Amino acid sequence: MRRPSYDDLGVSAHKPDVRAAIADVSPGLFPGAFCKAVPDILAGSSEHCLVMHSDGAGTKSALAWLHYLRHGEERVFSDIAQDSLVMNLDDLICVGASGPFLLSNTIGRNSKLVTGAIVKAIIMGYEGLAQRLSPYGVDIVTCGGETADVGDIVRTVIVDSTITTRMLRSGFINCHMVAPGHEIVGLASFGKAAYEDKPNSGIGTNGFTALRHGVLSASYKYTAPETYAPEIAGLAYQGRFDIDDPLPGEACTVGEAFLSPTRTYAPVVIELLRQVRSGISAMFHNSGGGQTKCLGFGEGVRYEKDNMFQIPPVFRFIQETTGAALREMLTTFNMGHLLEVVCDPAASAEIIAITKGFGIDARVVGRVERKAEGRSLVVTMDDETLEFDADAIGSP
Repeated sequence: MRRPSYDDLGVSAHKPDVRAAIADVSPGLFPGAFCKAVPDILAGSSEHCLVMHSDGAGTKSALAWLHYLRHGEERVFSDIAQDSLVMNLDDLICVGASGPFLLSNTIGRNSKLVTGAIVKAIIMGYEGLAQRLSPYGVDIVTCGGETADVGDIVRTVIVDSTITTRMLRSGFINCHMVAPGHEIVGLASFGKAAYEDKPNSGIGTNGFTALRHGVLSASYKYTAPETYAPEIAGLAYQGRFDIDDPLPGEACTVGEAFLSPTRTYAPVVIELLRQVRSGISAMFHNSGGGQTKCLGFGEGVRYEKDNMFQIPPVFRFIQETTGAALREMLTTFNMGHLLEVVCDPAASAEIIAITKGFGIDARVVGRVERKAEGRSLVVTMDDETLEFDADAIGSP
């Protein structure tokens, strides 16, 4: 049977149709920025702006559902809430936002399957992460949300959220102005940060449709048909692994590695903003689009990444199990570092030291070079050198 592509499964890392749909919408105060900023219409301050972001855990919640069916543990959905929150929070910190942040959550569920106990686990997941980050200067105020019973259109559960904050325009980091000559510092997605209670596999939140159907066995087609769209029935669950199988070479199961909650870098970035803000020209959260995320930003730049982290075991396992080419892996997964800080070379050592102070590995993974026009990316990894062009791949 042919291995399905991301597009075959009904998913796009770069969503060109969505980008075309919003082409005529105002880009806000800082066109080309990582997150849109609008005038401070709440307080009317010309010195401030408002930033807001909405995202969620995507189809990672389907994997949590498989775990719940097997083990009956609602708590697995608390980590899904973290995935949802971090997908928003870490996008906002990329523009220099430091809070306080207001959080609202939206849960869409099939109430015939998803119980109130699961809803509570999701809500407490948001509350628990907010409390855990507070001592590190990350203030998140939870403002309630909406739980919608939409079983006609949602097979299990959708875990989404929205975060907003107010910030000074003078502190805004506009990655459209990313500076040629600056270095790219990658912050590891794996290991155990000082504010985490267990080691992180580094998996993040993106690529879960591809990894579920490429890694997990066909048995799930029959035991959990609610976890895939009928339109892809012939492509669903083509792997050979069970979620309780050990991850080769690691002290965890496949399911545990895949359900590892997405790391937030908010405590680190807030400290970076305090100490080295003037040396930073851009930050990229390598979520949708993986290592090609940077291709959506800047003008007349060539990103070169030739000192990447060794591929973490979870990504090596996915690649070897599915037979995915390195190019596909790089455009789907973070592959070892989920956040990039683009900075003056004079600031790199301090950024790395601050990051390591939080228990997170960091290194200079590359640099930004000047380009006559457009944007391009070169990644060297696993003895392969791959080139990506923003026009060809579609800006993530």
